[in-house]
Amino acid sequence: MYDEIEQRIRDVKDFPTKGIVFKDITPALGDGKTFAEIINLFYERFKNVKIDKVAVVEARGFLLGAPLAHKLGCGLVLLRKPGKLPYESYKESYDLEYGSAMLEMHVDAVKKGEWVLLIDDVIATGGTMEAACKLVQKAGGEIVASAFLIELTFCKGRDILEKYAPVETFIKY
Repeated sequence: MYDEIEQRIRDVKDFPTKGIVFKDITPALGDGKTFAEIINLFYERFKNVKIDKVAVVEARGFLLGAPLAHKLGCGLVLLRKPGKLPYESYKESYDLEYGSAMLEMHVDAVKKGEWVLLIDDVIATGGTMEAACKLVQKAGGEIVASAFLIELTFCKGRDILEKYAPVETFIKY
């Protein structure tokens, strides 16, 4: 099953900046059978875990986390770039492998004591998801796990995130 998914992940050299090899999941998402298999991987791993909310990182995390939240029967929390959320928000800055950025989350998106699963497509250095973990913690949420379709093991992002909660990945490079 992983082979079919992996065959539909394409490498894009020098994106978004020179020297980066971007793992593009859009061909996998464009194939209905493969997209369903990806969502089922996440679902099978977390279907028996207490989860109140699935928090997703803009933008590809939205594509994985929204159908997963629906299938799990729980709420969805959007973690977005600055200025994209219409209500009062928590903010957290972080470093990327090619620059810096910020994430925001509505202050009422996660309630104290809620169990939150964090989802994104790729873990590299872990900076984006670490910011997501900090946002959930600011709101008083409990982090179930951070889960990703792809792990770039050479970037060692797992090392940063494991201090917050377990890290789950399906395809490793």
